[in-house]
Amino acid sequence: MGINIGVCALQGDVSEHVAAFKAALLASGQEGEVFSFRRAADISRCDAIVLPGGESTTISRLLHKNDMYGPLRAFKGGIFATCAGLVLIGREIDDPRVEPLGIMDISVGRNAFGRQRDSCERSVTITGENPPFRGYFIRAPVILSVGPDAMPLCYADHNVVGAVQGPHMALSFHPELGGDLRLHLLFLERLGAYTPAR
Repeated sequence: MGINIGVCALQGDVSEHVAAFKAALLASGQEGEVFSFRRAADISRCDAIVLPGGESTTISRLLHKNDMYGPLRAFKGGIFATCAGLVLIGREIDDPRVEPLGIMDISVGRNAFGRQRDSCERSVTITGENPPFRGYFIRAPVILSVGPDAMPLCYADHNVVGAVQGPHMALSFHPELGGDLRLHLLFLERLGAYTPAR
């Protein structure tokens, strides 16, 4: 059957995520399909969904416009959320313009690493992994708190910049840039332990 990974293509760096997960599937020896989608009806095709970076207020508005909030909240597979996706997947956000999905037990601060001009590369420590990961932070959010249902995964400059909960993984930075597939492979590994029967 393989793993069907859908990249939500309402806004953000979609093609980079598609390419990274295709490479991760190949590296892991697993079969699967990686595709982009823009309709709520396509969510039922997915074993995993990517919520990419972009502009979180815009993505929140487009999720409403395309009636995706309900299907995403009901989704039983894993969600890989980066940057703006991290802002959306949490239970609490420090910006009333963005409606959180409430899927992960984390609270999030938007643009914690500064505006576009402050974008940078930082060394990221992944729990249980060596060497450090090179993270690309672009108007990046930060995880302000991690509730009992979630677990911190990544740190940069003493900030929590990644967390996991069940099959879900949320990251402040852009792991699809730079060619290091460790986080994609870890997500696939975790997904294998939680993928529900369809």
